[in-house]
Formats: sequence, C-alpha cells, structure tokens
Amino acid sequence: MTFASEHGHSRAMSREPIETGWSALLRPVWLPALSVLVGGVLLHSMNVLMLATVLPSVVEDLGGATLMSWTSTAFLASSIVASACTGYLTSILGARTVFCAGALVFGVGALTCALAPSMAEVVAGRFVQGFGGGLLTAIAYVLVRSTFPESLWARGFSLMAGAWSLSILVGPLVGGLFARHGDWRGAFFAVAAIAVALVPVALRALPRSATSSEGARVPVLSVMLICAAIAAMSAMAVAPGVPAKVALLAGAVTALVATLVIDRRALRPLLPTDAFSLATPTGVGLWLLLLLAIAYSPLQIFVPIFLQVLHGLDPLGAGYMVAGASFGWTGMSLILAGTPSERSGRLLVGGPVLMTMGLAGLAFLMALEPVVLVLPAIVLMGAGFGVCWAFIAQRVIGSARSGEGDLAASSMATVQQAGFALGAALSGLVANAAGLSAGLSRADIAEAAFWVPASFVTAAVTAAVMGGRLVSLSRRAA
Repeated sequence: MTFASEHGHSRAMSREPIETGWSALLRPVWLPALSVLVGGVLLHSMNVLMLATVLPSVVEDLGGATLMSWTSTAFLASSIVASACTGYLTSILGARTVFCAGALVFGVGALTCALAPSMAEVVAGRFVQGFGGGLLTAIAYVLVRSTFPESLWARGFSLMAGAWSLSILVGPLVGGLFARHGDWRGAFFAVAAIAVALVPVALRALPRSATSSEGARVPVLSVMLICAAIAAMSAMAVAPGVPAKVALLAGAVTALVATLVIDRRALRPLLPTDAFSLATPTGVGLWLLLLLAIAYSPLQIFVPIFLQVLHGLDPLGAGYMVAGASFGWTGMSLILAGTPSERSGRLLVGGPVLMTMGLAGLAFLMALEPVVLVLPAIVLMGAGFGVCWAFIAQRVIGSARSGEGDLAASSMATVQQAGFALGAALSGLVANAAGLSAGLSRADIAEAAFWVPASFVTAAVTAAVMGGRLVSLSRRAA
C-alpha cells in the first residue's frame, strides 16, 4: 500500500463513525506508522536519558565541565536544522529513506561520541546525532496528523510519550551499567548498534512512497538565525566578563525576533503564519510549548550530577532517579489521554503549575537528606509536562489556519527542540555563574543545585499564564 493510498484510506475511515479508544488506534492499517513513531521516539528518548546518566563520567574522564550544557545545545540546534530539512528531503527521497538515513546518521554521531578524545569531540558527535534525531522526530509529528483522525490525535501523541516508558528502563540501564564499570564509551557504542538495528524495522514499517511535499524548500535564513541565537546563548556560559555576556544575550534576542519577522514573510515558512501570536490558539500554544521545554531542560542536564555529588549516588541510581520525571510524564499522558477537549482546559494550566512546584522542590530539597525527598519534585516535573502536552498539541494543530495543518504539526518539533536548546544554554549560564565552572566540588555543586532550578520557576509560571490564555481563546473559538 502506498503512502497516498494509506493516507486516503485513513481519511476515508475518519469520515465514518469510529471508536476513540486504544483499540481504534491499534487497527492494522495504522500499525506500520505506529511502529515508526515508537521506534524513532524510543531511540531519541533512550539517548537523552542515557546521556544524563553518563555525562558526569564523561566530565570526570575528559574534563570540560563548562561545556556540559553544550552537549545538549549542539544536539538540539542540529535537530532544528534537520526538522526544517525534513519536508524537502522527504519530497525527494521518500519518507522511508529519510527515516533510515536519520537512524544511520544518529548512529554515526553516537560512534563519534564513543571515540571522542575530548569534550569538544563529544559535542561534535552530539551535533551529528541531533541531525539524525531531528529527522526521526519531525516525521513522527507529521505522521500523527496525516495518519490518524483528529479524534485520535491525543492518543497518538500520548503513544509517542508512552515510548518513554521503555526508555526509562533502557536509557539509564545502558548508561548506568557502562558508567558503573568505568566504560561510558560502551554506552555510545550500544546506542550506535541500536540505531543501525532500527533501519530494517523502518524498511518494513514505512511505505515506499513519500508524502506530497512537492516544491518544498529549506528556510535557510530562519534556521541559521535560530541556530545563531542558540549558539550565542551557549557562548554566554563561557564568555569572560559581563559586557560580553550582555552583548551575546542582545544578539540572541535580536536573532530570534528577526527569525519571526522573516519567517512570516517567507513563501515557505518554517513556522505557521500566526506562530507566537497572542491572539490565536496556535500562536499561544507554541508559546506554551516553548516555555515548558525551557523549564524542563535543566532536569536532564544537571540533576544527575547534583545527585551523584551531593548524595553519593552511582550513575545508575542517579539515572533512575531522573527517570522518575519520565514515569510522571508517561503516566499522566496515558491516564489523561481520553479527556474530552471541552474538559481539558484546566490541564493546560495545571501542567505548568505542577512544573513550578517541581522546580521549587528541586531548588529547596536537592541538598537535603535523605535523597528520596528529591524524588517527588522530579516526578512533578515530568507529570506537569504529561498533564498538558497532548492537549497543547491538539489545539496547536486543530486551530491551525487553512492549509497550515502539516506546518503546525512539524513546527511543534522545531519549537520544542528550540525550547530545550535555549533552556540548556541558559541553565549552563546559571550553573557556571553559580560556580560550577570551577569544577565538581561539593560546595560548587550545592550552590548550583539551588540556583539552576530556581532560575527557571519564572518560565514555568509564565507558561501557566499562557495556559490560561489558551483556554480563553479556545472557549471563544468554540
């Protein structure tokens, strides 16, 4: 069955009365697309948790503590580039070829990290990995909208989040076991092997034909400006002196504003024409997604180090503590996936509120004994994202302007990755300013363990405000 015929078949089915439960989502006609979604998200999410587990061991072996946040910003900036290129590459090569290429590129990046002689090479390997992961993620977002009827979008997005359930077990386990035995490089070798093994699955799961993205082009200038903004914020963490930091911040803000202005005038934009508008559900939804991603990002980079230094946990234990956020995210996503749209408004505000509570808890509890006191705060961070994420996606896509449905779907990956990248850059700046750049001494870690999460409470509170705005706009539209 070609993609076009499968797409048409699913649209035809969407015009008929259908079930809205999980059994409807698991129909044979959709199983190939589901396998792609789960496989791609699992590869990406497992890698995120694995990196969080082994990063302290990498720093201990290679040094480069000031570049810790760069392992994430390089990955995410490259993912943004890949997301922007996905439509163009798919129109030329086909969805199956692009997916396989993404998995192979991801594997090459993991291999580069495994062989790295210094932290700079690890950052380079992460940049390569990011491109492969960006291809996989962007295709997954688009497939949810193009394959399933709107009544199942929330469950489709929840299933993507459900892949984190498997990564919770695999990611920290792979990273922790190798790091515990002093072989963090082996973890990256394992990831490379998994990426290569995913290719045969893609050859069977994805259709031979591509989506109809004829004439697609890469918005080069917009992508370059976004990457320049992320690079400027990353450089702030190591820039000497306040004037240099202020200049880099001003440059980053200018680049982001210019991106929106240029993109809205582009013939083939990267984002919807109402992106980040405060007057439309799609625009406000993208704001909410960006702010939540910014608020969540410090958890994945610095909390494992805080746990290992302040509480003496080994890499495996710290990895599974941080994985508590993924349990919260996945659990709440699956539990609330069936909530009717008209009753989900409170969740759009409740999610950011839970993340605010989680960040405050991390700031005040991280240095206290016993370490189990920190776990509820970590779970709240993930639960907050899981409570509202699927319903933000539903409103962003469902409220898109005519002809911009696919663009709104693919923009979610770009915005979320940009949020994680900006959050990683800012958390690196805060951590270094708090003294982490001097090394991994207990005193420096204790200082950073308070200021890193505390500094992101503002982002979570602002997200709650945006959630209320989104509820208001959705009610007006209804």
